Amino acid sequence: MLSTSIRLAHAADAAQVQGIYRPYVTDTVISFEIEPPSTAAMRQRIENTLPHFPWLVCEHQGAVIGYVYAAAHSARAAYLWSVDVSVYIHQHHHRAGVGKALYASLFEMLRLQGFYNAYAGATLPNPASVGLHEAMGFQPVGVYEAVGYKFGAWHSVGWWQLALQQRVATPAPPLALDAAKERAEWSAALNAGLPCLKL
Repeated sequence: MLSTSIRLAHAADAAQVQGIYRPYVTDTVISFEIEPPSTAAMRQRIENTLPHFPWLVCEHQGAVIGYVYAAAHSARAAYLWSVDVSVYIHQHHHRAGVGKALYASLFEMLRLQGFYNAYAGATLPNPASVGLHEAMGFQPVGVYEAVGYKFGAWHSVGWWQLALQQRVATPAPPLALDAAKERAEWSAALNAGLPCLKL
């Protein structure tokens, strides 16, 4: 039986995560970074994210084959309940449900923490990313026309929004990740995406 799990990332995953991300930087306009971050820089990104937001990896037979994370939509106080989300999949594991699985688990964890809105950007054209996000329930909300310059050309970015849960008149502050871990629903949220996998 194949061993596959979705779990929180940790510092030791940085090299594999960096390996997944590097081609998105060096070979595509999906990422607007020009130089891929080092393993040490990726480790710092993971460590900086986890106290506040989930950073998940999908591990298959001992190897990380994809990852997903959330980040603050903006530092200003009124944006507290909104996050930006990103998912990256190893090039050998596309079309295996990994993106859907990671997003399904991430969204359940974000709901558990008390977030209400998730936003995702995609460099256009990118039918695979658009298809994934719209399959997960995202709705298009606009396009930043020719907002980035990479590889000698200008590129536009489309933005999508997902309502994570019904909004209330007076929302409580979102839980920190450690506090969310203490909730009884934590394990179910973490494993919510596993049925999406087709490995």
